[in-house]
Amino acid sequence: MEKRQFFAVGKRKTSIARIFIQRGSGTISVNKKKTLDTQLKRPELIKKALLPLAVTKQDSLWDLKINVSGGGLTGQAGAISHGLARTLIKTDPELRPALKKNNLLTRDSRMVERKKYGKRGARRSFQFSKR
Repeated sequence: MEKRQFFAVGKRKTSIARIFIQRGSGTISVNKKKTLDTQLKRPELIKKALLPLAVTKQDSLWDLKINVSGGGLTGQAGAISHGLARTLIKTDPELRPALKKNNLLTRDSRMVERKKYGKRGARRSFQFSKR
């Protein structure tokens, strides 16, 4: 049996995740030598990143190779989740309704609002002094 590899890209905030999956025993490697636990650190982020596998009940069917860069841990977890959902659709198009129902195929387009001049942040003003 040939080992066919599937690939997709996921994005969230400024993070980009490239996901490569192929049939296997369920091993996950991040950035070539790390595990998902050492990369994302918090259990809720790991759960969020692997949500597409849990929704489609394919937890231990695929070996994952993940390259993720940019942003923070939350953005990286979201990017992994988005890329994983897109990759699973390439393996089996019948998984699309389940993933779409859980809103895993939509890229979360929320970004940090830029800082404006005359303000302390994006919206916060400096403290007003009457005297």
